[in-house]
Amino acid sequence: MEIIIQSTPEAASRLAARHIARQIREKPDSVLGLATGSTPRLLYQELIRLHREEGLNFSRVTTFNLDEYVGLPPEHPQSYHQYMHENFFRFVNIPISQIYLPDGMTEDVPEFCAAYEDRIQEAGGLDVQILGIGTDGHVGFNEPSSSLTSRTRIKTLTPQTLADNARFFEAEGEQPHHVITMGIGTIMEARRILLLAFGQQKAEAVAAAVEGPLTAMVPASILQMHSTAHVFLDEPAAGELTKADYYRWVLEQKPDWQL
Repeated sequence: MEIIIQSTPEAASRLAARHIARQIREKPDSVLGLATGSTPRLLYQELIRLHREEGLNFSRVTTFNLDEYVGLPPEHPQSYHQYMHENFFRFVNIPISQIYLPDGMTEDVPEFCAAYEDRIQEAGGLDVQILGIGTDGHVGFNEPSSSLTSRTRIKTLTPQTLADNARFFEAEGEQPHHVITMGIGTIMEARRILLLAFGQQKAEAVAAAVEGPLTAMVPASILQMHSTAHVFLDEPAAGELTKADYYRWVLEQKPDWQL
């Protein structure tokens, strides 16, 4: 696991975007796993800039999103379909036929989840998976105690996650309590993982995931077992790391082509 600490979320997001841009330039038909929420917005903005100003070509890229709320139609303003369209897809040239998101309105959740897993494999597997981290250490919507070998499935959100996301919904009754999410086993099969975390409110979860024990109670801790996982942090999110100075020193020694 590589820990990359930058002064600001903007600087960390630019470095993460460089990794993705290099991946696409080296393999134009890359398969990307995408995340939603406030954390990856700056990353998507930088990828859009690279597309517009430096010609980064997404025309052969295929994408799979991590999750979606059960019961929200794609046109709902808080659906992750809508989020991806408004924050990324409408600004780049990924063909709609190459964009896949979980269907929160499916009538057969288990069948859909199995088909989603099959489609990822048919596409050749995920080259890069983008992740955020919840304040309780969840990734995707794999809440604490989730199986570390889980696949795409339905999950019930914890009260903490519901509270963290309540600001996005006008009324309490409007907020879904269930989601379809890629499983931890699915995420771990990605060839490279980029996790981003910004702000002091993420510091405890980051420290537990990076330096704590491997445990299902902190699902993100499984990334310690991944051969190519990169964690991009701003200074506040790195505030609880005991080895932060070491991580900074390692980054300073890297040649530019590795960044």
